[in-house]
Amino acid sequence: MPKMDVKGIAVTVYSENDMDFISLTDMLRAKDGDFFISDWLRNRNTVEFLGIWEQVHNPDFNYGEFATIREFLV
Repeated sequence: MPKMDVKGIAVTVYSENDMDFISLTDMLRAKDGDFFISDWLRNRNTVEFLGIWEQVHNPDFNYGEFATIREFLV
């Protein structure tokens, strides 16, 4: 996949249907490394957003498994 340079950091660019997407993972690693990513993924708002996104875009979304993951945040 192509990459673009953002202040000296290589960030992956994915294109589909005339739309470009950038890798948040690449950007987060550039900021504070994997520690920052794990903190972001523990945030309740992030998990809720990812759950909604998966429900909308993933026809094979596993609602039961997601409920188990969400319970850990309560």
